Amino acid sequence: MTVSSQVKQTLASIKGAQSTLKIYAAQTQSDETRLAYEDAIDKTGDIIRDLEKRVQTLEYQEPQYKGF
Repeated sequence: MTVSSQVKQTLASIKGAQSTLKIYAAQTQSDETRLAYEDAIDKTGDIIRDLEKRVQTLEYQEPQYKGF
């Protein structure tokens, strides 16, 4: 498995986790809990943006990995 595919797999996993957090945030009745979920959503968003930049860099440096 290449570094590019590992980063993309990690990115997909984190996006899935973020989606789950969004569902939990929408379902909770507690404001305190919802704020905790929203904080986690924001943090995973930062990680997602960083990984997307990393994927772009990898694809630019190694065009053969583009789209994998």
